[in-house]
Amino acid sequence: MLVVTVELWPGGIGALRRPLGTMHIGNVSNLADVSNYRVIAMELANPLIGTPAGIAEFRVLDHNRRQRVWALLRHACEEAARRLPGMWTEARLAARRRADPLR
Repeated sequence: MLVVTVELWPGGIGALRRPLGTMHIGNVSNLADVSNYRVIAMELANPLIGTPAGIAEFRVLDHNRRQRVWALLRHACEEAARRLPGMWTEARLAARRRADPLR
């Protein structure tokens, strides 16, 4: 399993680091040359840009394991980026409706 942790280090200072998200990528096809992966992408709430926490679970299919790790990570990140914003938009709209029912 690959575990990717994303942190923000303001000004490059590790003591000020803040976690932003985590991704778990696990092979579900017995390490075949062309493999499928289960991915869980999690992002923490970010009050600076107004996004609540989000989580997405999906699969990356038919990945050639002879490629560099970055190819798998790119596919997983692209899919996470497609899935998570929709969750954020729905959550933000629901929060706005609760705060101002006339919107």
